[in-house]
Amino acid sequence: MTESTVTTEQRGVPRWIQIIIWVGLIGLLAIMALRLRQTQNPMAEVGKRIPELSFQFFNGYEYAGYSQLSLSDLHGKVVIINVWASWCKPCEQEALELQKFWEAYQDRDVVLIGVDYVDTPSGALTYMKKFKITFPNAPDLHSAISSKLNRNMGVPETYFIDREGVLQYVQIGPFLAVDDIQKILAERIDPALGQ
Repeated sequence: MTESTVTTEQRGVPRWIQIIIWVGLIGLLAIMALRLRQTQNPMAEVGKRIPELSFQFFNGYEYAGYSQLSLSDLHGKVVIINVWASWCKPCEQEALELQKFWEAYQDRDVVLIGVDYVDTPSGALTYMKKFKITFPNAPDLHSAISSKLNRNMGVPETYFIDREGVLQYVQIGPFLAVDDIQKILAERIDPALGQ
C-alpha cells in the first residue's frame, strides 16, 4: 500500500490544472505586452508635434478630392480633428456647429476633419446625412487614429493643431457655438482666424 501512495504523490499537479496555469500565464504576458505597446505608442501632447496620422476618408467625405492623406500632407494649414461617434449623444449637440464652422472656414487655411470612433459605417453615414455634414470624415474602426490622440476621456474630443503640426489645444466635450471654436483659434493659433 505504501507503494501506491508514493506513486500517487509523485504525480504532482493534475494535467488540467497545469494547462489552466499555462493559459493564465500566456494571457497575462499578452496583456503586459499590449500595455507596453500602448505606452510606447506616441500620444498627442499639448505643445508638442502630433504623431503622424493617416486618414482614409468615407466615400463622399474626402478632402479636396483626396480619398486618403496623412497629417503631414496638411503641413502649413491649421488642422482641427474632431473625434465623434454616431452613438454619442453629446456629439449630436455639436454636429450642426461644426458644420457651420466648416462652411465659414473651408476656404481658409483651416481643415476640419471628423474621425468616427469605433462605429459602424452605416451608423456613421446616417449620422452625417442627418446633420448635413460636408467636412472630411474618416472612420476609425480599430482606433488607429484616436489611440494616438485620445486621452480616454470619451467622445467628443477636438484637437487643434497649428501650421507646424504642434498640438495647441484639446477640447473635451461638445462645442455649443461656432464662437467657441473661433475663440480657441484666435487665442491659441492665430488671432486673424478668430474673425
